[in-house]
Amino acid sequence: MDSGIFQANSEFAGRISADSTDVAGNGTMEGEDDHGTLVAMVAAAANDGNGTVGIAYDATILSIRTDEPGSCASPDDCSFQDPDIAAAIDHATDHGAKVINISLGGGGASSVVREAVARAATAGVVIVVSAGNDGTARPDDFAQDLADAGNGNVLIVGSVDSSGEISSFSNRARGYTGSYLAARGERVTVYLDGPQWADDPDCPSPTFCLISGTSFSAPQVSGAVALLAQAFPTLTATQIVSLLLETAQDVGTEGADNTYGSGILDIYEAFQPQGTTSLAGTGGAIPLGDTALAGSPAMGDALQAASIATLVLDKYDRAFSTDLGPSMRGASVSRRLQGALDNPWQFVSAQSEKTAVAFRIADSGQGTGLRAANELRLGVRDAEAARVLAARIALKLSPETQIGLTYAEGQDGLVAQLQDQSRPAFLLAPTGSGDDGAFRSADFSLALRRQLGSWGMTLGAEKGEVVSGNLVELQGDGFAYRRRDGVHSVSMALDREYGALQTVFGLSLVNEDRTVLGGRLHDVFGGGGAQTLFLDANAGWRIADGWRLGGSLRNGWTLPETSSVITDASRIYSRSWSIDLERRGVLGARDALGLRIAQPLRVEGGGLQLNLPVAYSYVSESATFGTLPFPLTPEGREILGELAWHGPLFSGNASASLFYRRDPGHYADMPDDAGVAMRWNTRF
Repeated sequence: MDSGIFQANSEFAGRISADSTDVAGNGTMEGEDDHGTLVAMVAAAANDGNGTVGIAYDATILSIRTDEPGSCASPDDCSFQDPDIAAAIDHATDHGAKVINISLGGGGASSVVREAVARAATAGVVIVVSAGNDGTARPDDFAQDLADAGNGNVLIVGSVDSSGEISSFSNRARGYTGSYLAARGERVTVYLDGPQWADDPDCPSPTFCLISGTSFSAPQVSGAVALLAQAFPTLTATQIVSLLLETAQDVGTEGADNTYGSGILDIYEAFQPQGTTSLAGTGGAIPLGDTALAGSPAMGDALQAASIATLVLDKYDRAFSTDLGPSMRGASVSRRLQGALDNPWQFVSAQSEKTAVAFRIADSGQGTGLRAANELRLGVRDAEAARVLAARIALKLSPETQIGLTYAEGQDGLVAQLQDQSRPAFLLAPTGSGDDGAFRSADFSLALRRQLGSWGMTLGAEKGEVVSGNLVELQGDGFAYRRRDGVHSVSMALDREYGALQTVFGLSLVNEDRTVLGGRLHDVFGGGGAQTLFLDANAGWRIADGWRLGGSLRNGWTLPETSSVITDASRIYSRSWSIDLERRGVLGARDALGLRIAQPLRVEGGGLQLNLPVAYSYVSESATFGTLPFPLTPEGREILGELAWHGPLFSGNASASLFYRRDPGHYADMPDDAGVAMRWNTRF
């Protein structure tokens, strides 16, 4: 509502409402001055490649001429009568306006105007009024009265210059800081189309004007209201007002102040999600800064280019497209060399014909995080030492029956001891079996072996924790750290010797309480854990005196527990393997030289099938769901080769390794590892 509009201006082509009218008796919508047209251009000029682009350039303009006939013939002489103002407000309300821009002010508003404002606010209309150009500490009386009558749906707008400083002419916010915004209102450039501005002193050329005043900051806020109402049609007037106040740039004194009120209009921020976001249609909270998935070593670089396009709702129930992929973190690459050499503890062991007992004595407090997961997990160790060190207590109950218990160690070494396996000694290269593709620590394990004729059967169980492959950041925690989640497993293995051939076939069932093959998903996905079935095959063949050829293969099938997001079509297939050749008695009777080529557990196929919101209807206020595949197969493939020697040296035991690792951690873009490692230890 203003002094009319130049309808022929190309900036408004096809967007002036047929309900536009004159309510003051002028007989035409064409104004005597350009004020109303300039205000409309700032608010809604077309994005047509020419001239001015208004804030809400697709909006429909309902122009209501409200100036007293003849009063606008001279600049700055326009006058508006309260009955006409009230009639204009009612006309806009009755014809579906979302926002009413009132770029005028002065003395206090009469009751008829205040009542019209109250009706508009009740009908869900936002009213935007200029603060006034008197340079006073408070908005002018007219703006104050409208704000008092508007029940929270009125915004008062002051002016700032191009650097964000309050304009000298602008009325400030004192007394109305909670409903006051500032916007650019000083030297606003408006490009023209036509000769209508030829006599305007603010227009230095027939093509553009430099205009100043809170009359021109107000329509920027009105345009912002129109944009929000268009983009998010379920927003109420009160929500739009709250949103613009909440997202304003905080300038001046921190918080709402007497100069800038709630701050400077920030349309970009108003279009960003506010508050804690939730997955559309589910109610599950997922703040956009949270880690959606921390991958496991078996997933390698699969998360580097991951994309999960979905929709979230903010606290105003506005739907936003988002990609959860960038918030995912691949697992840290295991430091195999450090894990093999950096052991800050000592071992004390004793054994007899029927009993073996071993203790680990640490010289520092218990480790945490990834290091603890690597150290507690019995990985690549000297085989002969592993048979003792992994078994905290091993008992031979009878010639056919053995039992073993461990504390803070996995069951692999214990099972190897009970089966009397002959393993080559390598510092870094893992065996194909026993790798579960996660950073894992064990609380305790047990194993029972029974000789059944030519076959040996071993039953085992283990309980421990999975350490997340990378830092997990959750908004509620305030900092990122590695999570620990429960895991337990049961296993059965059959072993038999065929002359020079030693074989072991095993089956393990691993149940993860919270993770999926070591990967930790955000709670919004369901967080139900997973079950993995591993099938293992191991063989060692004494091909000649002192020579041994061996190999191990593990295949895994992982079934994530289903949820409202994870569908029952989710499957993950994984594999690890190793091949080795060993020669004993190279330099002496008790040393050995071995070569191993190995691939740690790697996802070879499959992934998650996610039921996620892909569209949102503001009409029904509901989400449409679709199934999105999320493959977890990495591009990289780690292959580790190691040439290792171990044996007695200088009253102690020594080992040396040459190694080469391609695509460490299954990361294709990770530089290859190569190096040499040497260890020597003795007893005192």
